[in-house]
Amino acid sequence: MNKLLLKPATKPLLFLLALGPLAWLVYGAVANALGPNPAEALIRSTGDWTLRFLCLTLAVTPLRQATGWNALARLRRMLGLFTFFYGVLHFLAFAWLDMGFDIEAILKDIPKRPFILVGTAALLTMLPLAATSFNRAIKALGAARWQALHKAVYATALLAILHFFWMRAAKQNFAEVAVYATIIGLLLGWRLWRRFARRPASVVPAR
Repeated sequence: MNKLLLKPATKPLLFLLALGPLAWLVYGAVANALGPNPAEALIRSTGDWTLRFLCLTLAVTPLRQATGWNALARLRRMLGLFTFFYGVLHFLAFAWLDMGFDIEAILKDIPKRPFILVGTAALLTMLPLAATSFNRAIKALGAARWQALHKAVYATALLAILHFFWMRAAKQNFAEVAVYATIIGLLLGWRLWRRFARRPASVVPAR
């Protein structure tokens, strides 16, 4: 598997696959195949894909540690950038289709509705991660500071789930929320378990 993941074609293939959802949404919009409410379909679909790519990004480290497929690490950056990409599309779809790109109305609406406020906060936490995702930024920050900064993705995950929860609260539809919350809970829980498992056991003094 490591040899397969290290092949030069792996990254271009992942790039094309990651663009697949956007291509499908563009096709659906052009072909009028997004259902009775295309605007809502576009907003929700881009939000769903943001969550899916976030889960995939968080899954890289546990999967790498559990399987020994260390070459997965080279795909994590691209998955993280696509998470941000679909998050931006989600916000733009809301700003355009819900608010008509009325900046004043958008700024007034964000603090009024908790789920939009939290969603915006989740997107903002991704901004510095995307901006420092290239090698020059890693070198400038130093590995330790870069890694500390990119732990903000955990806050992004929690804010994203809260955004999704509040969005579905109006319709009392929490089935999908529970699925994503469980996945993210397991992925974050793995990290906590690994962190505490690596701590050396305290030495009991001899009597």
